[in-house]
Amino acid sequence: MSTISKNIELVEQKRKSAYFGGGHERIQQQHDKGKLTARERLDVLLDPGSFEELDIFVEHRCEQFGMQQKRIPGDGVVSGYGTINGRMVCVYSQDFTVLGGSLSETNGKKINKIQDMAMKIGAPLIAINDSGGARIQEGVDSLGAYGEIFQRNVDASGVVPQVSIIMGPCAGGAVYSPALTDFTLMVRNTSYMYLTGPDVVKTVTHEDVTHEALGGTSVHSSTSGVVDIVFGNDIECLEQTRRLISFLPSSNRDKTLVRPTNDPADRIEMSLETLVPENPNKPYNMRHLIDKIVDEGDFFELKGDFARNIITGLARFEGRTVGIVANQPLHLAGCLDISASVKAARFIRFCDAFNIPILTLIDVPGFLPGTEQEHGGIIKHGAKLLYAYAEATVPKISIIIRKAYGGAYIVMNSKHLRGDLNYAWANSEIAVMGAKGAAAVLHREHAKDPDILNKKIAEYQEQFSNPVIAASRGFIDDIIRPANSRWRICRGLALLESKRIERPWRKHDNLPL
Repeated sequence: MSTISKNIELVEQKRKSAYFGGGHERIQQQHDKGKLTARERLDVLLDPGSFEELDIFVEHRCEQFGMQQKRIPGDGVVSGYGTINGRMVCVYSQDFTVLGGSLSETNGKKINKIQDMAMKIGAPLIAINDSGGARIQEGVDSLGAYGEIFQRNVDASGVVPQVSIIMGPCAGGAVYSPALTDFTLMVRNTSYMYLTGPDVVKTVTHEDVTHEALGGTSVHSSTSGVVDIVFGNDIECLEQTRRLISFLPSSNRDKTLVRPTNDPADRIEMSLETLVPENPNKPYNMRHLIDKIVDEGDFFELKGDFARNIITGLARFEGRTVGIVANQPLHLAGCLDISASVKAARFIRFCDAFNIPILTLIDVPGFLPGTEQEHGGIIKHGAKLLYAYAEATVPKISIIIRKAYGGAYIVMNSKHLRGDLNYAWANSEIAVMGAKGAAAVLHREHAKDPDILNKKIAEYQEQFSNPVIAASRGFIDDIIRPANSRWRICRGLALLESKRIERPWRKHDNLPL
């Protein structure tokens, strides 16, 4: 047999070994848990036949602890590039069947290479996490590999979109890469994230806690806010990742994507005329408004289970991606609190980094009062939301739907924070506070006479609790009919498409973290 033939045979043997990962038994174990393998996940995520693998022959170099007998080509991670709906993305998928998907020095370098490639070509980076953590046999070399990944996550932040998909364990230092990326998705019952596992927690704090209770999907979707969306299984998660990518530009240098739509920009939505109840204290679902005004009712909500008093997500108007921030009266009356402020601020900064216009739908009675909020730092955390709106240079349009009171009026993309187009529905209220509270402060002498006090409340509502005064000051650009909201937004976005703002030079800002 010639040398060339021998080399070809060796190459094919190595390639076949890489394809089978940890072998049939471990692949079956993966399937028994309801999980796909690393390669099967890429088959679902990417367009058929588009995946080009890199570094398939890479093997670890560890000699200690019998590791020289455990060398499998690929070394526990599948990396490369492919397309989603014809658009290029860079990907890596950890292979739990190979040494538990543990991170080694060499497979860390594979991940670094594809991270660098994403930056070079300006393509989104998608990381599929399913790993037992650092490869203990390699010691500090494995820790160093994590550090190299984290540094590249930071370098890529605001340059290319980064999406982390948690499809198994993600523990210890491994959790910081997803935390540094733009979006984190999880799969119910098969994925979890935590810095220290149940055994360590029990040793240190004497708490008995399960993997799920410590770092499962319900914890991170509704309590910690670490995860953006939770899905029922691997396939649903990967298909929705494709949908998420369809809303995002490939990099910060790309123009906003435009997708063809048959939904007319001048569509009148008469149902909005009766959306808001006449009773100002009665809640309604802001999602109904969003669904009515966006293209084809297609809204991709993010962090829907966390800080439900505010809504964040992506939609399209005339085919162009727009980020939406909206108060949700169904929860805490739409008040701003610590969690809502941080959630919205993070989303606004993402949109601004990637040139995605921001639409703000406002119905906010103020900041949530109480010692828990004050002691928890609502001043500092509320300032993050204010800061995010103030520094954003993308087109910013807002509509006051019902209420905009006090400091929350200012924070929610007011004209004073350089909102570009600020509209209000005709029945909306803009004031320092609600009429009842204002009358109680201004007319304390009548506190024990309900008839006079009610008269003063009515007077305050007539004089101050309407958008006319704010419009007369130029703080509101126009008072509009609810039914016309969609076409006013579309017109505004068309106007602002060429918006440019020059900011003074600085090394970086100092966000109130």
